[in-house]
Amino acid sequence: MHDIVLIPGDGIGPEITESITTILDEAGANINWIKCTAGLAAQEELGDPLPDETLEAIDNYRIALKGPLTTPVGAGFRSVNVAMRKKFDLYSNIRPAKTLPHIQSRFDNVDLVMFRENTEGLYIGKEQWVKEDSHAESIAVVTRDASEKVIRAAFEYAKKKNRDKVTLVHKANILKFTCGLFMEVGEEVAKDYPDIEYEDIIVDNMAMQMVMRPEQFDVIVTTNLFGDILSDLASGLVGGLGLTGAANIGDDAAMFEAVHGSAPDIAGENKANPIAFLLSALMLLEHLDEHSLAERIRQAVYYTLEDKTVCTPDIGGQGSTTTFTEAVCKNLNR
Repeated sequence: MHDIVLIPGDGIGPEITESITTILDEAGANINWIKCTAGLAAQEELGDPLPDETLEAIDNYRIALKGPLTTPVGAGFRSVNVAMRKKFDLYSNIRPAKTLPHIQSRFDNVDLVMFRENTEGLYIGKEQWVKEDSHAESIAVVTRDASEKVIRAAFEYAKKKNRDKVTLVHKANILKFTCGLFMEVGEEVAKDYPDIEYEDIIVDNMAMQMVMRPEQFDVIVTTNLFGDILSDLASGLVGGLGLTGAANIGDDAAMFEAVHGSAPDIAGENKANPIAFLLSALMLLEHLDEHSLAERIRQAVYYTLEDKTVCTPDIGGQGSTTTFTEAVCKNLNR
């Protein structure tokens, strides 16, 4: 029995969480869900977007599945996602983007995996006022230790999954200290993996190349903010954020999450697409070495995508969260 912390999240989070737990239970996943709360729901209920009880549960069980959380824009509490990644040193954010069958997208041959450094860089929000309301500064922190962890994790993933190439993305032509250090560490780590092709590329060129010829990329590793942007771009190549899963992995803890928004405008309407969150749950199963179970569910999803009458409207279907969930459960035994 695997004890897993479950955070349903905000907006559509509870609906897609129910879908995922239903599918995993039907497939025979041996999981004991420890339900906790975070985000806007926790703020409204408990006055704290990241309650101590939730942190204690993750600290105890070391693995979590988390739905989408609402982060206020511009004001209000800071990102709970960022806080949890930092707290548990979940230094690798892993975002696969793979073309799915029966999903219309601009490309039909995308199969790449983004490794994003998850604990430092500009994205952590280390900001200060020089002069309030007129001059603000944001500080990007890049360390050799954190850079080596995520870059080595990317190479180890490529080695384990029999992938051929690692691409490091940077802006070292301008950010010579921070991105320069990240690139330097990449060159050093690459020497330990002579059988894996290595290249580095400037981030703006990378963005162009990804939308022109995404098939040239395999495993990609980059800093926090660049990874945040490029991983969403990668999702767009295969149909959007509703179709890509995500994992946050550290040395002794892991959190799997839906990376799309909480979509409060459709919450409670049975329209939410659970695929992205389900793919994150499959990454969780693989992390637990439940590979055959994960593959069985994945094939059931592929079968389900053939029938647009049961799929949600965002992927061209006429169905609902419920009909999609029921169809996946039925297709588990095909």
